[in-house]
Amino acid sequence: MVKNPPLHVCRVQQPQASISRIHSLVHSMAILALFYYRVSILFDSTRDKPTLAWALIFASELLLSFIWLLNQAQRWRPVSRTAFPERLPADKELPAIDVFICTADPKREPTVEVMNTVLSAMSLDYPPEKLSVYLSDDGGSSLTLYAMQEALFFARSWLPFCRMYGVKTRCPKVYFSESEDGHSHSQSTEFMADRETIKSKYELFKDRVERARENEGIGYTSVTSDQNPSPLVEVIHVKSNVAMDMDQAEIPLLVYVSRENRPTHPHHFKAGALNVLLRVSGVLSNSPYILVLDCDMNCNDPTSARQAMCFLLDPKISHSLSFVQFPQNFYNISENDIYDCQLRSFIKILWPGYDGHRGPFLSGTGVYIKRKSLYGSPTPKDIDLIQLKQCFGPSNEFIASLCQIHQCNTIGNEDSSNVLQETRLLASCTYEKHTQWGEQARFILHCNGWTSVYCQPSRPAFLGSTTVSMNDIFIQQTRWNCGLLQVGFSRFCPLTYGTLRMSVLQSMCYGFLAFRSLFSIPLLCFATIPQLCLFNGIPIYPKVTDSWFIVFAFVFVSALCKHLSEVLLSGGSFRIWRNEQRIWMLRSVTVYFFGFLDVAMKWIGKRGTGFVPTSKVIDKEHIERYQMGKFDFQAPTMLLVPLIALVVLNMETFIGGVGRVIIETSYDKMFGQIFHTFFILTISYPVIEGMIQRKDRGRVPTSVTLLSVIFSIIFLSLGSVVLI
Repeated sequence: MVKNPPLHVCRVQQPQASISRIHSLVHSMAILALFYYRVSILFDSTRDKPTLAWALIFASELLLSFIWLLNQAQRWRPVSRTAFPERLPADKELPAIDVFICTADPKREPTVEVMNTVLSAMSLDYPPEKLSVYLSDDGGSSLTLYAMQEALFFARSWLPFCRMYGVKTRCPKVYFSESEDGHSHSQSTEFMADRETIKSKYELFKDRVERARENEGIGYTSVTSDQNPSPLVEVIHVKSNVAMDMDQAEIPLLVYVSRENRPTHPHHFKAGALNVLLRVSGVLSNSPYILVLDCDMNCNDPTSARQAMCFLLDPKISHSLSFVQFPQNFYNISENDIYDCQLRSFIKILWPGYDGHRGPFLSGTGVYIKRKSLYGSPTPKDIDLIQLKQCFGPSNEFIASLCQIHQCNTIGNEDSSNVLQETRLLASCTYEKHTQWGEQARFILHCNGWTSVYCQPSRPAFLGSTTVSMNDIFIQQTRWNCGLLQVGFSRFCPLTYGTLRMSVLQSMCYGFLAFRSLFSIPLLCFATIPQLCLFNGIPIYPKVTDSWFIVFAFVFVSALCKHLSEVLLSGGSFRIWRNEQRIWMLRSVTVYFFGFLDVAMKWIGKRGTGFVPTSKVIDKEHIERYQMGKFDFQAPTMLLVPLIALVVLNMETFIGGVGRVIIETSYDKMFGQIFHTFFILTISYPVIEGMIQRKDRGRVPTSVTLLSVIFSIIFLSLGSVVLI
């Protein structure tokens, strides 16, 4: 009896795993030796030393080592997966998919870009009668609603064109900007004529949306006239199961959702928007699987849905599989990528490592999710109606959909008006109030026993634009790290919560992400304390001639070499390694520090955590400087001053410390601190260049430099008194 071939294969990246395990063992032994040295010196009363400085450095080394230890879990068993979509069952046997796209601000997220994402989702290589596309508009913009109607009009030409010629790039903007079409019809006269026709229609579509944006009657006004707008759910296009109706059958269901948003009720940002889409889609289409996309992350590979089904339908893993995560890839990354906008280490190193421990975490975009896993642990068939309403709210239609996930609904029958009325209840801001779902439910899939997989095909499944402004990048990543650290210090701490369902290594993977902002504490200490001691001629590292110096040197070199090997093995270069080292240090004393500070301020009730969408509007000056590999210091003073002050402090202490060493001829005992400070200055060269050499608009403002110099001098004076 011949068995059906597998839908996918999973392979352990054995060379990388073996190298990482050996390195972890050797490096940890060196760290333990370093700790022994610190403890023995700290409690040696015969040694003349600055006790506070030594204690702070030792505490920093302990914390840094703790985070390093958590980081080793994702390097223990990295895996790679290959899907075989050609082995899937026939189209009529494939399950339906709902696509969720979220947008929040038409000024920061250009409407034409959002519609390109919508069109690419509608164009997926999947049975159109089994696709439904939902757009959540938290901005409540009439422009977005109008643009969706225009997108539908263009889709009636765009979708048949893509299917007829097997177009691979189905985001219109990207497709028409490519120099080559990449398929066999590119030399056909008929194809070229059709392509020009479609391109003209796309330009007309863009022109209409742009004119609407400039029109005072449409613009950025709310879709309702009330000061407290009611929720709006509008079905832009109804799909039909009637095969004879070609116009209807070939275009997926298209729905616009603007949820109710009142200042007196919790908003929950993107999570709240996804909750509303989950409920609304439950009574409109109720597909068993969901694709979640950011509004700027278009479907670059139309076969991604079929690739995801290779995992979600695999009988060996489907019973416990919650979601399939694809990597985030970006088309506007420069070769130099000075800000590490591509998140290379996450895509190449961390996610494959997480996949080796029951799967990666959910990144919020480019992910196919099993609807059932989002409803929590209760099984609707096992509990009565009253309990279901206490958990999921008062909607009878939504409650009914919970028990019929594999029985997709169809909008457009005689009850459609009643169904749409029900969706407005589901999109209200009070629906979750006094329900277990609204007050207790958390996105803790792995803790509930679900697993996930990471799929990284050769052709990026999803492609978007990332911000290339240092200011926007730092704001975005401060927001991310603040949220993660809040989880780390909550009752949902990965190191304690759900340990019965997750392995120790998986908990460590989540723990590293949650506590990554704590990098700021040791790095701020390493950027100040050794320098203060150098300036005052007090050693905190062993002499070069001391055998213990080898331990410190080994830990430092070992960490750098391990990172370098990972970059080279994943196809990177020495320049990428240098950029990643630099941006990690800069993030640690800015992004991670402000994320930690934001959480600390919230604890004492001073300020809540806010959400500001990262701007997707293209600034030519930012792009030009990014492409040239020049840092852009057009950022708020509050963000720049700590960074510039630290660099100035290192410059002052290096000059003063080297002068003292020359006078006192204390090279042997001070070499470690001289090298330490010199390394920081070398890594910080773009900051120094921005202060001293550059004259363009992206330089460090003179006022920031002067303010930073003042702060560094004050800190140097006070620090020398307190620590020494």
